[in-house]
Amino acid sequence: MRPPLRIVCLFAAAAGLLGPLAALTQVGSPPTVGQIMPADIDPQSGFRLPLPKREDLDDAGKAHYDRVAAPGATIAGLQGPSGITLYSPKAAEHARALNRYLRFEAGLPPRVREIAILTTAREMDSQFEWAAHEPEARKEGVEGRVIDVIKQRLPTAGLAESDATIIEFGRQIFRDHKVTSETFAKAKALFGPNKLVELVMLMGNYAGTAALLTAVDMQLHPGQKPLLPIP
Repeated sequence: MRPPLRIVCLFAAAAGLLGPLAALTQVGSPPTVGQIMPADIDPQSGFRLPLPKREDLDDAGKAHYDRVAAPGATIAGLQGPSGITLYSPKAAEHARALNRYLRFEAGLPPRVREIAILTTAREMDSQFEWAAHEPEARKEGVEGRVIDVIKQRLPTAGLAESDATIIEFGRQIFRDHKVTSETFAKAKALFGPNKLVELVMLMGNYAGTAALLTAVDMQLHPGQKPLLPIP
């Protein structure tokens, strides 16, 4: 039984209107369910360059590929910073060693580490980096209230001194481009000069990754919802 012509026309009109509206919401936004990637994004890699094939890489590239493609080797797998750095495997080897040291061997408590990474990701407006590390932060015991203060750029009043200091320190580095004497003194008293320097190096490491992600317009994984409120 055919539907009445009037209904068919209504559905056709709705499709004509919703198509352009949907396209408008997709431009410049990470792809989630039902969204279309920007035209210059490679659908396999999720960024503006195709994912290099293992057989096309030199020995250093193949070794790097095998390390980062192993299950559980990275948070995001090949669709993320590890895939991008296949274009520079020798540099990636050094960067990976530094990242591993700063994250796991420098003696920074996991909670401190993840608050620092989230603060950096937020100030760099890195949707991909934030989506990778908000779950990690929660696993390491960072409370939702602390995450919301970072995410929504709320005042740090009422937070634990250590949490508030890390957040203010990161905001002053990346937003103000000037750290006050008071904030520096608080951070040095809490972490000591050695750990303070390594904390800054950790933030700088993730700021560099955020810059790389921004340059190639790294998209979220299919079906992954954006967590940062970015216009």
